[in-house]
Amino acid sequence: MAPVFLLKKEKYAAGFWQRLGFLPEFEPDERRVVWLHCVSVGETNAARPLVEEIQRRFPEHRLIVSTTTKTGQALARNIFKDKAESIFYFPFDFKFSVRRTLRRFAPEVILLVETEIWFNFVREANKSGARIAIVNGRLSEKSFRNYSYIKNFIRRVLSYIDVALMQSNADAKRLMALGAHPGKVKVTGNIKFDQSFERSALTETFRTRFAVTKDAPLIVAASTHAPEERWILEAFKKIWKDFPGKLPRLLIVPRHPERFREVAEIINETGFEWVRRSESASEKDKTAEIILLDSIGELRAAYPLAEIVFVGGSLIPHGGQSILEPAVAAKAIVTGFYTMNFSAAVREFLEKGALIQLPETNEKRVVDDLAHEFTELLKDSEKRAALAENALEVMQKNRGATAKTIENLKPFF
Repeated sequence: MAPVFLLKKEKYAAGFWQRLGFLPEFEPDERRVVWLHCVSVGETNAARPLVEEIQRRFPEHRLIVSTTTKTGQALARNIFKDKAESIFYFPFDFKFSVRRTLRRFAPEVILLVETEIWFNFVREANKSGARIAIVNGRLSEKSFRNYSYIKNFIRRVLSYIDVALMQSNADAKRLMALGAHPGKVKVTGNIKFDQSFERSALTETFRTRFAVTKDAPLIVAASTHAPEERWILEAFKKIWKDFPGKLPRLLIVPRHPERFREVAEIINETGFEWVRRSESASEKDKTAEIILLDSIGELRAAYPLAEIVFVGGSLIPHGGQSILEPAVAAKAIVTGFYTMNFSAAVREFLEKGALIQLPETNEKRVVDDLAHEFTELLKDSEKRAALAENALEVMQKNRGATAKTIENLKPFF
């Protein structure tokens, strides 16, 4: 991994010493420690309702939170700063770094969000006497195929897990097919459905700074991957050329911070007036056709300003990003065809008329398909309202996973 690490040190080198087990001071006391591990931004956001419930039901426990990515770390430090007693980077999966971290915190309960399977960590945590639970577990078809190549090895790792609380029956079946003991696997639903929408001061800051109004409806392109930004910008050009009504604006939020500069260069080639969130506020912010949200953990605050949300990672075979955050904000949502990572949720949203999904397409047609859907939605406020209302209704009907998760975890606390 050394070449990858050196080439992508901006992404992987953050928190290097913490990953080796050199961690902030942590004074033990008589309280028990609960360690919550979230890989990145998606898992950290998903854990919000779980953290709230743990603190409400078990206030005598100490919560610590780890993340793997730099973006996840930044978000965790922002949203859990008053809830967790330590927020740090997850250790590299070497015995010495794992053991050093376990000794520092001596956790009694470890909660791994969305199926993080690290062999040395899971084994050493089990040997230390900690109870280990997978919470909000998810196992995509692609991950299942990859793990199947080392099935015997994964069976050993899963034997150290005390309970696996999975999002769906399909996830549970895949985990059991890899060797998890059926008695340890439960289906508790997706805690992301338990998210609540809270009006944020940052939303109003964005509204004022960028002068967002209904007179220039905002399209938010969320969690985009290469080359989705180019296709979305081409579609935006088409809309501007032919649109009969109030011309829209576009806010682009790349999924990975290391691509902010690359996406800025792509936008600069379009000829549109554009601004960056990271720059100082200026009068240009109020009129720019395109806004680049080059910040971490602020996407949720942008959703309430949108008329349409396109969820990225779905025009390419990446598998899509979560549609649940814009849904809880009651927005009209559009995705591409490739949503394998969230297939159960997408299927239910489609059945309830709560989502528009583009058909499987090719590079030549994708721009036209995007432009067509955006144009139709911009013209039809009733359709946008119906999609938004249906999306929020699906969220509300699927609530309760956090309560089921806590019920299954009670014996651990």
